[in-house]
Amino acid sequence: MHTNQRISLRQTLSYDPRELQFGTSGRRGEVIHLTQLEVFINAVAELEFLQALPKAEGGIVRGEGFYYARDLRPSSSAYVAEQQGRGELAQAIEQAILYVGMIPVNQGRIPTPALTHYALAQGKGSMMVTGSHIPFDRNGYKTNTSRGELLKRHESPINEKVKEVRLRFYEQPFEDSLFRADGLFKTGSRTLSIERSEAASTYIQRYLDFFGTEALAGMRLLAYQHSAVGRDMLVDILRELGAEVVIAGRSETFVPIDTENMDAGQLAAIQKLYDEAATVHGQFDAVVSTDGDSDRPLILGVDAESSAVRFFGGDLVGMLTAELLGADAVVVPISSNDGIDRGNLKDITEPKTRIGSPYVIAGMEKALARGKKAVCGWEANGGFLTGSDIFRNGQLLTALPTRDALLPILAVLFIARRDGVLLTEIFTRLPRRYSRAALIKQFPRTLGLEIVKRFSPSDDAIQTVAFMPNDKTIFMDENNKEIAAADIQIDTSAKIRQELAGFFSPELEFGNIERINYVDGVRMYFSKGDVAHLRPSGNADELRIYAIADTQDRADEIAALAIAEPDGLLRRLANYIR
Repeated sequence: MHTNQRISLRQTLSYDPRELQFGTSGRRGEVIHLTQLEVFINAVAELEFLQALPKAEGGIVRGEGFYYARDLRPSSSAYVAEQQGRGELAQAIEQAILYVGMIPVNQGRIPTPALTHYALAQGKGSMMVTGSHIPFDRNGYKTNTSRGELLKRHESPINEKVKEVRLRFYEQPFEDSLFRADGLFKTGSRTLSIERSEAASTYIQRYLDFFGTEALAGMRLLAYQHSAVGRDMLVDILRELGAEVVIAGRSETFVPIDTENMDAGQLAAIQKLYDEAATVHGQFDAVVSTDGDSDRPLILGVDAESSAVRFFGGDLVGMLTAELLGADAVVVPISSNDGIDRGNLKDITEPKTRIGSPYVIAGMEKALARGKKAVCGWEANGGFLTGSDIFRNGQLLTALPTRDALLPILAVLFIARRDGVLLTEIFTRLPRRYSRAALIKQFPRTLGLEIVKRFSPSDDAIQTVAFMPNDKTIFMDENNKEIAAADIQIDTSAKIRQELAGFFSPELEFGNIERINYVDGVRMYFSKGDVAHLRPSGNADELRIYAIADTQDRADEIAALAIAEPDGLLRRLANYIR
């Protein structure tokens, strides 16, 4: 007997699907590969995973509301002809929410932390459609449970769920599928549900209540708006707090701003905007902005004599913010400026974590479990997280355990205004340690991982190797506790040290390697005080260098030596291991 077997969706697809990868900040990819089908599959899987979780662990419930928002990238809510007609990612998210039996609540175009803040207050999950700081031809989305960000322990079961959901939709008969052969909805372009404003207004009020309406009175600020989704919200808050604000650099074309990789070209562009605005409006106290989804701050002070703008990295901003908040525990990743170990926060700094907000959040949870009451953390990119409620001068700042840009911006401006000094002066109170981060793009992540592996011990328990003056080698675990190691590890570490010294050499003004940390990447500490930290990106083909030194010029020099083309230190390391 002959049976008609209907053709499946997978058999019909006119392109070779590229699966979205799970990274620290959600799932991202090139827009040309971000079909609505691929986004829908992943979103459905994550939603079904959350529905299976207990409420106490961040679970969500069918029939309830689920919040989403988006940034200003064209592909976030429109089809983009230049990207092979891909896009309308928010529409795919909304349909996924409906598919799993929940009510999509569209909070519009707002910062990622604004969405998370409101959703957590309501005990709801959320999804943010954003590519954050990455170039405009890429995009993605990030999911939060009803208790906060997805954590590392969630990744494996979610990936298994994605496989199950992918098979379910791929095997569905094409005639029954929601999708065309090109991976777009058969219904074509869709209109999103009506936008709500509760998340935006609640987020604004959060800062007005905590800082007070005269907190920035008398300050003159230049707001570099570019294409940041929170660009108008930032200006509104600054003005509500009493500052005079002038707008500059607003762009309807997406501008990728990576606050962890502020190169000379970007700083020159901001300087030009400042000079033009100052010619018309007079001098300003600072320039402020955020990255694309407004969860990372961009803060620049202004030299009183030269009017030169000076960028302050997120780890320095984080230290001042934590001091203002009266933290009793701070959590930072290993890539942070080591000035934190020399200043006022040294006694309340928790063991350094791997790089990425899920690790910082896990570290904050450990501190809370040990009885700490005012817990916060930050990353080198500037995103500031509060793991507990914070009380200051009778005002409450509720916990927001996700990257936030506005709190650190407002904190450092508040300190400068309170103390009646220039913004540049408040940073001189910190230990004189200077940072610079830089990267090489289109550097295969697999190659970066090979470099790290080549110069790492084979025993994963070893997180730090210290080379003592008496030729003794000390090995430590993730909590900086000394552990025993076999002779082979001693020999291997000595060889690694010797090989790395061939690149980070005396000819380049590096001292002896005194210590190597392996919490996340390869972080070398030198006898002259320099630090050089190599790490491949968690979800992109990039290799980063984090440099720290006693002067800004030296930190800049180390970063430049690393990423120089075609034969800088990173390229030479890559050629060495091949």
